[in-house]
Amino acid sequence: MTPPAWKWFVEYTHPTQAHMHGVESFIYSGKTPYQVVEIIDTQVYGKCLVLDGKIQSAEHDEYIYHETLVQPAMVLHPAPRNILIVGGGEGAMLREVLRHPVVEKVLMVDIDKDVVELCQKYLTSWHQGSFDNPKVKVLYMDARQYLQETDETFDLIFMDLTEPLENGPAYLLFTRQFYRVVADRLSAGGIVALQAGSFNPRLIYCHAAICNTLKTAFPVVRSYAAYIPSYDGSWGFALASKLHDPLRSSGPEIDRRLQERGIDGLRFYDGETHRGIFSLPRDVRQAKRIEQRIIEDDQPLITY
Repeated sequence: MTPPAWKWFVEYTHPTQAHMHGVESFIYSGKTPYQVVEIIDTQVYGKCLVLDGKIQSAEHDEYIYHETLVQPAMVLHPAPRNILIVGGGEGAMLREVLRHPVVEKVLMVDIDKDVVELCQKYLTSWHQGSFDNPKVKVLYMDARQYLQETDETFDLIFMDLTEPLENGPAYLLFTRQFYRVVADRLSAGGIVALQAGSFNPRLIYCHAAICNTLKTAFPVVRSYAAYIPSYDGSWGFALASKLHDPLRSSGPEIDRRLQERGIDGLRFYDGETHRGIFSLPRDVRQAKRIEQRIIEDDQPLITY
């Protein structure tokens, strides 16, 4: 059988594993001071943002990723007024945060201005003009430096960062030392939520290490996950808090809070979904117990 005459993008999820995507066109390819950036248009998932060879989000399923990362923490907090987003260059996290009318200020800190500007230009369906909202301010600098130097506190801190690769732009933002800085910059009832690596039980070491490291700074740490079709797998997230526990919120309570805030238009997240994403399968729970590593400043997690 003759294979289709596609150009193929191959994403390596491990040195011995890869996913292939048929590409309609290559929209952009270049290199910033921090990473290699590609924007491709695929036949199945539409436009995709690719950083250092890994798909960050795709046009036709990014809502799953971004609603999963943002909405649980937003709904759990009773009054999320002052928000910090670390990374999140596509602007889709801004879009999700701004759904909540109680929000007064959103600060986005991203080290890579070039990526943000490319997303503003090419990925308009992601940000939907959120960068122009008067509640939003964007700083282009190292987030760790910003948090170490500022006296401001936040109700929620979201981190949408590339994986903690050796020599990568983000690994110092996954460490025990950094999470203690994050905890100091949260208000008394503050919550932090972040993407936290593959949920594949065979590749769980990254997710488990992130959660173990968060536990050195927060009394409440919960894993959760959602299947992301363009990743061809379940992806892990983590929510950490000084007070709020997502396992204590029932499905009807989540739906009531969404309704009270006038949140509509969500395509993935609701009360029933909340219960599902925080219910971990047994194999993942067992795999996480085996992995006990904590990430230190001088020990990047992923070296391949």
